[in-house]
Amino acid sequence: MQNKVDYVNNSSYRRRVLKTIGEDVKVPTKIASDSDILPNHISNVLSDLKKNNLVECINPRQRKGRLYRLSGEGLDVLKKL
Repeated sequence: MQNKVDYVNNSSYRRRVLKTIGEDVKVPTKIASDSDILPNHISNVLSDLKKNNLVECINPRQRKGRLYRLSGEGLDVLKKL
């Protein structure tokens, strides 16, 4: 668990995205505007966090309007930040 906390803390973008999503479900454009990160960076950050099982897409078949939330592990990491 500490490795994941360190992994998130090593990037201000990862940290901001986790804090922005929190316990909500959000689309990438909302995450971008709420975290003050450019939308083209959000896609990379979400993909990175998804590979590390910290976020999950709840409607992956959608081309537009994909919804993201923190996984259980992502919520645990967020509490430790």
